[in-house]
Amino acid sequence: MSPVTIEAAPVAITQLPTQYELPCDDGIPMETQRHFMQMQMLIDTLFPWLAQREDGYVGGNMFLYFSAAQLKNKDFRGPDVFVVLGVPKGERRSWVVWDEEKAPNVIIELLSESTATIDKNKKKQVYQDNVRVPEYFWYDPFNSEDLAGFNLQNGVYQPIREDGQKRLVSQQLGLALVRWQGSYKDVEATWLRWATLEGDLLPTPQEKAVQTQQRAEQVQQRAEQVQQRAEQVQQQAEQAQQQAEQAQQQAELAQQRAEQLAARLRAMGVNPDEI
Repeated sequence: MSPVTIEAAPVAITQLPTQYELPCDDGIPMETQRHFMQMQMLIDTLFPWLAQREDGYVGGNMFLYFSAAQLKNKDFRGPDVFVVLGVPKGERRSWVVWDEEKAPNVIIELLSESTATIDKNKKKQVYQDNVRVPEYFWYDPFNSEDLAGFNLQNGVYQPIREDGQKRLVSQQLGLALVRWQGSYKDVEATWLRWATLEGDLLPTPQEKAVQTQQRAEQVQQRAEQVQQRAEQVQQQAEQAQQQAEQAQQQAELAQQRAEQLAARLRAMGVNPDEI
């Protein structure tokens, strides 16, 4: 399924500051270790996927600047996870829409007791009306049932329904968000993960390392098997050579005996050819 791109709202550029002139840190950490790890999982698994593209950016827990009014109100907090397609790759201090001329394609907020109401109402409204983010998702790392997604249709967010596999499909990325029960960095939980539409999870760096190690071991095993087969073939060749030499020796011995018998017969006055 090809990703669908919805352009962000046009931004009036009137001497607004760049990312290098704007605050990029408010000193407020993520809610919990689980929230931080969930953010890492969603971001880190997208890096190899983005590496296959010539464009794109993924970030999280950094400021999103989108309007002069926002600067005036000093409302600088940004999304937990966001993805932007169609932009050059490279490091950013914050995401400045009027600098990039592009709003995020996808935003994910990780809910907590202190942020859930804001994420589900105020932020959702801002992403819909002001930033015009094509797809918005939220997830509670401590309550896996609280997962929702929305896509922008005619300027209004409409719910994304779970498919038959209980996935929320991102039309923007051509990927799916799935719940996955397992251990990540020694924490057993239900995690939100990216998966291909064919059902393959985008691996974490740890899983990627394990897969690489497994492939290396498989290659080593195949090399050892090839070596074993080569040694077997060599042994069989040596056995065949030994058998040939033994057959040659037996033939020579038989020839010697025949010659000795013929000599004795001739000594007895008997022509061996007449026997």
